[in-house]
Amino acid sequence: MAKLYMNGPFAFDQETINQKVTKTSAGNYALGRLDEKGTFFVSYVGRSDTDVAERLSSHLNEEDYSFFKFSYASSIKEAFEKECRNYHDFGENKYLKNDYHPDKPNGTNYKCPVCNK
Repeated sequence: MAKLYMNGPFAFDQETINQKVTKTSAGNYALGRLDEKGTFFVSYVGRSDTDVAERLSSHLNEEDYSFFKFSYASSIKEAFEKECRNYHDFGENKYLKNDYHPDKPNGTNYKCPVCNK
């Protein structure tokens, strides 16, 4: 079974983002829902190269998500590579609402650790 290695799940609202994501940092996140047993189901994975809280907040107007998970990254490369692994581990655009493979960070030539894109 694939794992996100993130904190959460937390209710997906601005107050909770402000309480839980307290550091301005690159990082990763997953958006989704909980089933009746409390299992988190991933619908979307993403990253921020600068501020994961800000990026999470940008999704608040999307009605499809009620919970989130997140983690901080020590570098832009680490955030990119984790987003790629999460994207592949959770079914790519076949099962996720992500339309495309994660883009490499601006100004880099990083390659996906899974498919080498």
